[in-house]
Amino acid sequence: MTPVFIEAVGLAAPGLPSWQESRATLRGEARFEFAQLSPPTPAMLPPNERRRAAPVVKLAFRAAEDALLDTTVPAASLVTVFASAYTDLAILHRICLALSAAPRLVSPTDFHNSVNNAAAGYWSIAAGARTASTTISAYEGTFAAGLLEACSQVLVDECDALLVAYDLPGPEPLNPAQSLAHPAAAALVLTRQRTARSKAALSCNPTFGPETRLEESTLEQLRLGNPAARSLPLIQMLALQRFGSVVLPMSVGANLGVELHSP
Repeated sequence: MTPVFIEAVGLAAPGLPSWQESRATLRGEARFEFAQLSPPTPAMLPPNERRRAAPVVKLAFRAAEDALLDTTVPAASLVTVFASAYTDLAILHRICLALSAAPRLVSPTDFHNSVNNAAAGYWSIAAGARTASTTISAYEGTFAAGLLEACSQVLVDECDALLVAYDLPGPEPLNPAQSLAHPAAAALVLTRQRTARSKAALSCNPTFGPETRLEESTLEQLRLGNPAARSLPLIQMLALQRFGSVVLPMSVGANLGVELHSP
């Protein structure tokens, strides 16, 4: 696969509140401490949309806005790929409860936010973007599927792209406790051309190799606790400024082998 370039990184997870604040932890220079994320308040969203946006959308914005801090590519010019395994379980739960009650009164705000591509819609408003946007879901392989889709768009359409992966635990009985134990979001700005800000060149291909695990046990638990956190082996390599290969789970029989090269 022809390489694309990683321009910027965004991150939001317990104990890893942003890319800049997490780099020392990911490099092993600071001890990882599991700390709950503070409620995100998207700076890019206008006040009306900020009030309507669901918590899972705000989580996606937290990682996306974090990535934009480290790039000069205009947000409005980026093709976007939003990747979420479960999207908004809380809204799904409330709508199911409303439909099982009498009378059947569904909240208009919940109905408005119930679509899988809600985050993409809010992003187009916030960024003033009229570029293409894809929303994708692939269970535990959601981050890898989103990365493959974003790379494909960069190469085929010769554009720059923003990938945002995000998932938020939901209420019982819908929440899959083992695979969705905590909130997490990750974002990458991918470019067709190398720039002065490029962190690495990336290429990916299918592989039957086992997924890469993290050596630090608490970070590995974090990785396993959210589909978006499957990005951590890749993000850790970027923090270490190390080049090599990682394998990300795809959940379709084969995994995704990712090669990082010097830009």
